[in-house]
Parts: sequence; C-alpha cells; structure tokens
Amino acid sequence: MSCPRVIIAGLGGDTGKTVISVGLCRVWFEQGKKVIPFKKGPDYIDMGWLTLGGGHPCYNLDLFFMNKSQVLLSFYLHTKKADIAVIEGNRGLYDGLDIKGTVSTAELAKLLKAPVILIVNCTKVTRTVAALVFGCQHFDSKVPIKGVILNNLARLRHENIIKESIKKYCNLPVLGAIPRLKHITFPGRHLGLVPPQEHPKAREAIQSAAEIVKKYLDLEKIFQIATKAPSFSFPVKEISQINKAQVKIGVIRDSAFHFYYPENLEALKRAGAEIVEFSAIDDKLPNDIDGLYIGGGFPETHADALAANVSLRRAIKEIAESGLPIYAECGGLMYLGEKIIWQEKTYPMVGIFPIVLGISKVPQGHGYTIVEVVSQNPFFKVGEVLKGHEFHYSYVSEWTKKEKHFAFSVKKGYGIDGKHDGLCYKNVLASYTHLHALGTEKWAESVVKQAFNYQLRKVH
Repeated sequence: MSCPRVIIAGLGGDTGKTVISVGLCRVWFEQGKKVIPFKKGPDYIDMGWLTLGGGHPCYNLDLFFMNKSQVLLSFYLHTKKADIAVIEGNRGLYDGLDIKGTVSTAELAKLLKAPVILIVNCTKVTRTVAALVFGCQHFDSKVPIKGVILNNLARLRHENIIKESIKKYCNLPVLGAIPRLKHITFPGRHLGLVPPQEHPKAREAIQSAAEIVKKYLDLEKIFQIATKAPSFSFPVKEISQINKAQVKIGVIRDSAFHFYYPENLEALKRAGAEIVEFSAIDDKLPNDIDGLYIGGGFPETHADALAANVSLRRAIKEIAESGLPIYAECGGLMYLGEKIIWQEKTYPMVGIFPIVLGISKVPQGHGYTIVEVVSQNPFFKVGEVLKGHEFHYSYVSEWTKKEKHFAFSVKKGYGIDGKHDGLCYKNVLASYTHLHALGTEKWAESVVKQAFNYQLRKVH
C-alpha cells in the first residue's frame, strides 16, 4: 500500500470537511492527477459531491459494516493506479459508537497509516483552538495528525493569535486559513447537503469549492504530506471475477433514486450481472431484465413525476407478481408502497406493499443498524445477522391490509416500526436498512442467483 493519501477530519460535524475535500479533489483533478475520493461513514450525499469533484466514483470506508481486512482490500483495489486518495472523515475525529471509538475516523487513519489534516471551526474562539488540537494530538498519539486548517476566521488579528498558539503549543503547520464566507454554494436540506443530482448549479458549486481551496490552502504542503504517507503490506485476498454476464439486473438511477454504493454495483457485475440503468421518472421498464435493484433517494420530492409514470408503476407491480426478484432500500421501499403523502398531497406509487408513507419533520431512523433474518425471504438465510445503516424521515402512516411479512428483526436501529424491517412479498424484499456489498459479502451473489433462477423459469 503506497498510494499518497490524506484524511480530512474535523472536531465535529459542520466544520467544512466536505467543501474542503471536494475542493481538493477538483483542484488535483484539474491538474491532471488521478484522484480517488473516499468517504468514511455510510453517507451517500457527500459521496455524490466527492464523485463530481474528483471525476471518479467515491468509495465508502466504514469500520462498522466492514471489517479491517475488507476496508484494506477496498482501499488497495481502488487505489492501485491512483495519484492520490482523498478521504473525508465524518463527525469528530474520535467520534464512534463506543467509548473506545472503534469505528471512528481516527481508527481508520491508523489502519490506513494515513496522515490527518484537522479542520477547526474558529467561530468565537482563539487560543482555545490550540488546546483542542493539542488534546487531539495526545488523546491517541498513534493517530498521525500532520496539520491544521482554520475555518471561519474573523479578522487578521484573530487568525494570527490562533496560528501562533498552534505553533507554540502543538508544533503543527497551519495549512490553510479560511475567512467567514457568506456565499458558499453548497445548500443544505434535512439530510445534510442537497445531492448534486438535484442541485441546479452543481458544477458551479464544485468550482466554488476549488477556488476556496486554491485561494486559502497551501496545496503544495498538503500534497507533500500525502506523499509522505508510509508504505505498508498486508495479505490480499483478491476478489474473484466472472467475465461473462449471466443475467440482466435493472437499476433505477435518476434524481429520485441515486443512493448506491459503487461497490454494490461492482459486486453485482463481478457476480455475473449486466446492469441496465433506467429512470423511474421518464422510462419504461427495460425488456428482458431478470432482477431489479432500487436504491435510496428522495422519492417524496419527486412524487408527482413518479406517480405520473403510470405505465412503469403498473409494469413493476405486474412483473413482481410474476416472481421477478426485487431488492429495494429506503427510497425504494417507499416507491413500492401504495402511496406517499408529501406536503399534504397524496401520490400513488407501485402498490406492492400495503403501506402509506408519510414524511416527518424529524428523523424516524438515523444511524447504524443491526438486523437478524428471522423469516423466509429471497436473499438471506434465516439466522444471518446483517449490519447496515438507515437515515429516513419517512414512516409508515397506515397499513391498508393486516398481513405483514417482515424478514428482519431489528437489534439496533428503528427499521419500519422499531422492531421489524424488511417487508417481503413473493420475491420482493424492501428495507429501510442500507447494506454494503463488501460488508455483506453474499448479498450480490444472492441477488444474481435469484435473477438466474427467474431467467430459467422464463425459459421453461
């Protein structure tokens, strides 16, 4: 493992990690470098911006639903021919699920031997910044903190006091000093940033981030820090490849449904699938598909357009009745219900599951999940334990039928009703839990297997 790499971390959320990470990716991409972006944590939206910034798919590195070997393998495989890897951390540097911080950005930095650049929000604070940075340095001396970026500075005096304090007490270089900027083009929404697929000025936002980075950061020093990351070796179990596609799996991918880990689609291809992408807003159901995968997104903000595509909704329901294997997550679950209520209007959806979805003003499920498979379903064996995450404001406001077939029992998280997740009907499974194909290694193989079985039934 010798790829130049750097982790952009913060003392907490909303410190400017995404804007700076995206800006770095874009500047180095414009310089002709092959930049591979990564996101620590399960977030999809930041990954979308990093993808756009680096001109390359952003991959996920997460120590909750991936073990250390899986994280190392993913990083190794995706950086083989890279000039630099930019890894955006999440929340605070040491934040995690337990007192040991076992799934924190700091633990990821130690695993990848990746230098950390710490971003500090300097609003209404001066010398205390040095105390905070000093605390991070000594909280775990094995975490390779190599520099600091100051954000939200007021005046030059404010900047100088903090710089001198860090120099005296922390002996770290200040690699950037960003003033308070009023016109950042990255707008927010209830799940954080607006996805680039829905941002009318996404390219402008990327360039804005790049200009901030070029103007206020020492790019040369940051790149030097990345190139000094130490090389190291680890046992590699290469992922087996299937060269010839055996089945066709439809994937709904548009501005309503765009939460997909690239690794999930790659895993389906390795398992023998040809991916057939189409839009739930504009397209018809593709011919001759053997399976369907519907990821997350914001179907509520596109409910009118989704409802208007009547032919697709009817076609999906009809083919589900014929036994087509369908795997859906979060937004996909909402789409397969009967109705979505959004801004006091009701919109018809596919109608496979007897549920009406409402949208709350506060999260109904937010964070990592652990579910146990407790009943028969097309994709997982009873007794399996799956790790994933959920982040949804939608909830089931009404069951139009009494019958409920849940595949999962929720051990951590909320799921559909606080106790269950994974609605199942025939060969359709829909869940609020998002899974990662590297952490749930048999998922892709199982989806392709069910698609192949459906293909055989069609032939005979």
